[in-house]
Amino acid sequence: MKELIKLIDIKKTFFVDSKEIEILKGINLTIYEGDFVAIIGASGSGKSTLMNIIGCMDRPTSGQYYLAGRDVLSLNDDELSFLRNEFIGFVFQQFHLIGYAKAIENVILPTIYSRQDQKNVKHRAIELLKMVNMEHRINSKPNQLSGGEQQRVAIARALINNPQIILADEPTGALDSKTSNEIMDIFTNLNNNGKTIIIITHEKDIAGRAKKIIKISDGIIV
Repeated sequence: MKELIKLIDIKKTFFVDSKEIEILKGINLTIYEGDFVAIIGASGSGKSTLMNIIGCMDRPTSGQYYLAGRDVLSLNDDELSFLRNEFIGFVFQQFHLIGYAKAIENVILPTIYSRQDQKNVKHRAIELLKMVNMEHRINSKPNQLSGGEQQRVAIARALINNPQIILADEPTGALDSKTSNEIMDIFTNLNNNGKTIIIITHEKDIAGRAKKIIKISDGIIV
């Protein structure tokens, strides 16, 4: 299989009140095209910091990161933003939908800065909402949707630019167990259709739905 993500000796240090705190202490990790990976760990283990680095939202203090063969750490902010938008779709615990926008408008949102034909984008957004069983709520706003429905819209939004990777941070953390399993079924189907899925979670049963489990403790993979 082809390497998609490769982290080499990734370290991340933060300064709090002039005190140096090392959060990641030398992460080595390879994720291949088509993987379904769960990254697990207790609060404060470093998993969210790792997610931000994998998602090109933060830079490590030292180490090397290659995304689809590109040296991520050599890129400027504009190049990094382009790479992130091209390769990664994000799903978050709190959905992060725009409150005043309809479901279809939320799905289309990531395409605003792309050069895609908006007529084609709208058609694709409708197809994605159908895929997550939300075609009947296309014109609903977030406050008219349940938590599970909002997460389905968020997944459709993550897919609108057709990324290779879906990076999900605690995607079931705000949902009940039945809805959580329904959301995980969507991720499983996406993975079966070729998407690389990376889920950050502290829930063992959710992690158990992945094909690979990586555990982080005190900033290292154990």
